[in-house]
Amino acid sequence: MLAKEEDSMSTATPKPHFLIVTYPAHGHINPARHLARRLLLRYGATVTIATAVSAYRKMFPDAVDKHEHLDGATGIRYAHYSDGYDDGFSWAAAQSRNDYMIRARAVGSRTLGGVLARLRDAGHPATLLVYTLALSWAADVARSHSTPAALYWIQPITVLAAYLHYFLGTDGVDKTIAAAAQKTAGPWTTVRVPGLLPLCLRDLPSLMTIAPDDDDHPDASVLAAYRELADVLLREGHHHTVLANTFDAMEPEAVASLRQLNLDVMTIGPVLSFLDGATASEQNAPKPQSGGDLFQEDGKDYLKWLDDQPAASVVYIAFGGLSVMSRRQIVEITRGLEESGRPFLWVLRKDNRGEEYSVDAATHGCERGVVVEWCDQVRVLSNRAVGCFITHCGWNSTLESVASGVPVVGMPQWGEQATNAWLVEQQLGTGVRAAVSEDGVLEAVELQRCIDIATSGTMRAKATFWCEKARDAVAEGGSSQKNLRGIEFQMGRHDWRHEARH
Repeated sequence: MLAKEEDSMSTATPKPHFLIVTYPAHGHINPARHLARRLLLRYGATVTIATAVSAYRKMFPDAVDKHEHLDGATGIRYAHYSDGYDDGFSWAAAQSRNDYMIRARAVGSRTLGGVLARLRDAGHPATLLVYTLALSWAADVARSHSTPAALYWIQPITVLAAYLHYFLGTDGVDKTIAAAAQKTAGPWTTVRVPGLLPLCLRDLPSLMTIAPDDDDHPDASVLAAYRELADVLLREGHHHTVLANTFDAMEPEAVASLRQLNLDVMTIGPVLSFLDGATASEQNAPKPQSGGDLFQEDGKDYLKWLDDQPAASVVYIAFGGLSVMSRRQIVEITRGLEESGRPFLWVLRKDNRGEEYSVDAATHGCERGVVVEWCDQVRVLSNRAVGCFITHCGWNSTLESVASGVPVVGMPQWGEQATNAWLVEQQLGTGVRAAVSEDGVLEAVELQRCIDIATSGTMRAKATFWCEKARDAVAEGGSSQKNLRGIEFQMGRHDWRHEARH
């Protein structure tokens, strides 16, 4: 009955147009593209991704003079707004992240409004504006244009619950965290966040341990941006929908905690393009991105090399698009890989290591593997040869490892990555968090220990179990698939434009 009602609703209303607005960074654009592809495939919807000019220029250098670009391979449209730094953000152009946030809000609000106006004037107005974190001001822009908005949360929902309870001061949790941060027990001090399982101080997002009066902290403005987002979500008298890139079985306590705060949380994940094939064989054969990436893949034939390795033998190492590794860290990883005796594939970009430190110098004496500048991570993780993944535990990488059934060695560095590592190690049991030295370096002996744990039969069985859970969630009839369909159903049942005006 519900399926028939939904089908009739979709035929009676115009084709929806989703405008996904994202911060100009790889870790934000990538999940936006995955969501766009899913919305397009499941709805036959029109989908436009808007990102800042600086990222748009890197992705589509031949379309820099156009307001929009249609990716013919995917059917996804791209547009750009200005954040005030069209040549890219740099410390030379702004003295702090706070400068960026202030300017991005002012310039972005005006230019994103221009995007909405152009879409409306062209005859295909946005039905729903979906914005990623760090862009809470986009919700106000949508409201001013009588367009409904929803947050696309691209971190674990556990992190959002922790932030909201922290900013609300629920049960004094903000004071508890501040006090715990000053105790001599240090990172192992237990903290209780309402509705969540117990965490240690080291498991919380690093921004939550910034002292409230430390305005000079380099990340204070980032924490302020999360506070602004909390203000938007908790604003009285407004309907707020959160599209969460997770699935119910993965974070049940956090989902329940947020719903108690009267948020409409819709778990729709894992939002990964390679899970959207029509058949099981397509799901197991990830498709390459269609271009428009911020980083270019390495020319080395690493996929053929992987195909020649024994099953579950290769250690894959990648730390995302933003991390920078010290020379000592590179040396320790090199030594640990050599002593482990396992073949490896290592993503080590120039800006990971500094221009003066060549790949040959970084991996001298380590002859069992391949080092590349960038790769198609999904295709790597889906290769039978990969036995474990050494990662910074960014949420994109975490979801990809879970959906691919690959155990991880976690080395979180910043932001929510520590909470992601906690989820993998404590909640799912699909990985191990590595201990680091006082100067934050993962040393060779600890790396070997963690690789042995991650490649054990027990951990591989856990990884397989959660891989099946993740795929069930997005399959036909799964919890995330039902929630995704619910977005269209809500748009047909409710006058969202009326809600946006009020």
